[in-house]
Amino acid sequence: MVRRKPIELAAIATAAVPGLTPTAVSSAPDDPADFDSALLLDSEGKRWRVRSPRHAEASARLETEFLVLRAFAPAIRAELPFLMPTVAGSVRLGSLSTFVYSHLGGTTRSVEELTAGPDALAREIGVALAAIHDLPRAIVSNADLPSYTPNEFRQRRLNELDQAATTGKIPPALLLRWEHALEDVSLWRFNPCVVHGDLHEDNLLVEGQRVTAVTGWTDLRIGDPADDFAWLVASNEQEFVDSVLRAYTSGRRDTPDKHLLRRAALSAEFALAQYLVKGIAAGDSSMVSEAEEMLATLASDIAEHGGQPISVEPLPAAGPGTLPSGAAASGEQAAAAAQAVPAMRAADDGVPGTVPPVTVLPVPAAQPAVHVTPIPAEPLDAPAPDGAEGAGAKARGIKTEGSVPSGGPDDTSTAAITIVDAKKNPAQGLQ
Repeated sequence: MVRRKPIELAAIATAAVPGLTPTAVSSAPDDPADFDSALLLDSEGKRWRVRSPRHAEASARLETEFLVLRAFAPAIRAELPFLMPTVAGSVRLGSLSTFVYSHLGGTTRSVEELTAGPDALAREIGVALAAIHDLPRAIVSNADLPSYTPNEFRQRRLNELDQAATTGKIPPALLLRWEHALEDVSLWRFNPCVVHGDLHEDNLLVEGQRVTAVTGWTDLRIGDPADDFAWLVASNEQEFVDSVLRAYTSGRRDTPDKHLLRRAALSAEFALAQYLVKGIAAGDSSMVSEAEEMLATLASDIAEHGGQPISVEPLPAAGPGTLPSGAAASGEQAAAAAQAVPAMRAADDGVPGTVPPVTVLPVPAAQPAVHVTPIPAEPLDAPAPDGAEGAGAKARGIKTEGSVPSGGPDDTSTAAITIVDAKKNPAQGLQ
């Protein structure tokens, strides 16, 4: 797995964008399992975002995003209430592609900062969500991206549950709870729409009470709009969720289905199982241990407090064969799991309304403290497209001090970008 330091990313960026002369660099929050990211300041005072994949699958996601961003014609972008990323350049190093983006104004904020913010900001998030979900479906189909019917999406998630169950590391109560919700067909009656697919606090740029930009378009698809609400439901701030939902409902052309928040809660919980499977596939023991701990905490919370309702039909008593295929649980475990999950009351008809707070731990990953490195005023020698090691070697002699200034929108001529694709708590850094 390739890992690059911010100073190496700065050197690589000079190959991706001819004429770029970095003068300072900072690490940027991102998904540490997939990407290395940096924020650059150049000799003209402009800021840039560099994003480098750590493995082939992450590189493919960035290349897909590049195709997605090209599909957003100027006329479509002009209709959106926020700015979108623009690729400034890219360079291929071996089998992996690193991308450089012009920087967008605004900063990322933690979930705690967003939920504690004014109601106007919650409304802005709802309006942004509505605009994404009302995008023309042709954007997805023309880019040959995934498109799922409700039943296809439900079956896909069931397959993922089976895969997670085979690990033997998912608490039986959660397996029963999730399988029951996935087999509750009445829960999966929704109108598919364009979905961002990776929406969370680190992919929103905020300035004051406004959402200035939305980034991280690597997982665009046609599917369940509830997936873009999972991070909101996991915030455990019901008033905030309600404010976002009201603005979203009034902004959508289609009325949201009544079980939107139930599926969002399921998506938020199930993200922990996906995180576990990802950690096992990557052979990352710390990631696996972290996932197991969070799953155990979630199961304990649900057993004690009931948790967020995710099913319309009450969960029946456990019996033989109630666990998903691959799950290993004794009769005593199955019975305990059934008792741990109380029956869930069906929601009232109509637009989704308030529901009890969900007890879901967001998928975390600690980010190291941001270290800022000024780069000499003279241009760095650009690495050859297949010479990542050379780029790092040229960068190693640069001293570490100074900072990249943060602030509002710069005056770059293109619709610019900050790509921050983490589902985790962002590091305090330069935005």
